[in-house]
Amino acid sequence: MAEETKNPARDIPIGLIGSMVITMAAYCLLAVVLCLMQLYPQIDKDAPFSVAFEAVGMSWAKYVVAAGALIGLTTVLLVGAIGQARYLMHIARTHMMPPWLAQVNPKTGTPINATIVMLTATVIIGFFTDLEILANLLSISTLFIFLLVTLALIIRRNNFILYSITVSIWLLATAGIAVFVPQARKPKAWGVPMVPWLPSLSIAINIFLLGSIDGASVKRFGIWTGVLLLYYFFFGLHASYDTAKASGENKTRQGQKKVVRHKKTSSAIDIDSEQVRSGQCSCNFSISCCSVEIDV
Repeated sequence: MAEETKNPARDIPIGLIGSMVITMAAYCLLAVVLCLMQLYPQIDKDAPFSVAFEAVGMSWAKYVVAAGALIGLTTVLLVGAIGQARYLMHIARTHMMPPWLAQVNPKTGTPINATIVMLTATVIIGFFTDLEILANLLSISTLFIFLLVTLALIIRRNNFILYSITVSIWLLATAGIAVFVPQARKPKAWGVPMVPWLPSLSIAINIFLLGSIDGASVKRFGIWTGVLLLYYFFFGLHASYDTAKASGENKTRQGQKKVVRHKKTSSAIDIDSEQVRSGQCSCNFSISCCSVEIDV
C-alpha cells in the first residue's frame, strides 16, 4: 500500500497504529458489555451477542447484530483481497509469477489483474473447501508470516547469529542483542520501537499461538509450504535472480549514459575566454548552459 500513499513514512504508521488502537478498544468494550449482560458460563460461543440480547428481552437487537456481522465479514474479505492482490503484484515483479499480474491500471493506480485473479482463486477455493479447514490454514499461515516478519526485523536491525545461537534462552538472547550488538540499520523516517524486545515478544506469542493449531492443519500447511519451496528453488529463485541482474545492468547503462552526456556538455562549455568576451560564441555558450541544466 505504500505506493498508493502520498506520504507512506507518516501515513502508514498512523493508519496501522490508529486502526489497531480503535479495534482493540472496541473489542474490550464489547467484551465488558457482554460480561455485564450475561454470566461467563452462560455466554454462547457461536452467537454470543444474539443470545445475550435475547436473554435480556431485546430480541430485535439480534437482527442488528447479524447485519453488523455480515458487514464486518464483507469488510474483512475486501481488506484481505486488497492485501493479497498487492502481494501477488510484488511477486510478479520479480518474475516468479507472470509479469502480467504486476501491471498497474493507469486510471485507478491499482493492480487490477492481480486483484481479479486472486479474487477468482479465493472464490473457487472457498466454494469447495470446508470453512474450518480454511480458517485453521489461514490462522497458521498468518502466525507463521508474523513470526518470519518479526525475525527478519531483528536480523535487519541487529545481528542474527547471536540470536540464533542463544534462542534457547530467550530473555538472555534478547538482552544480549539489545546491550552488546549495535544496530546495523536505523530507520530514516519511522521504525518499530523497542527493538529487539518487541519483535522478540511477538515471536514468542506467535509460537505460543501456533501450538493451539490442530495437527491436521499443521500437516496441510507443511505440505503446501514444501510445494511452494520446491517451486521457489527450481523456478522462482532463478527468475528473480535474472530479473535483478537485468535491472542492475539497466541501471549501470543509464549511469554510463549520464556520465558520457555530462562529459560532452562539459567539453562544450570549455570555450576560449577571448571568444566569449568578443561575443563570437555567445549563442553556443548559452545553448551549452541549457544543456548543463537539463542533464544535471
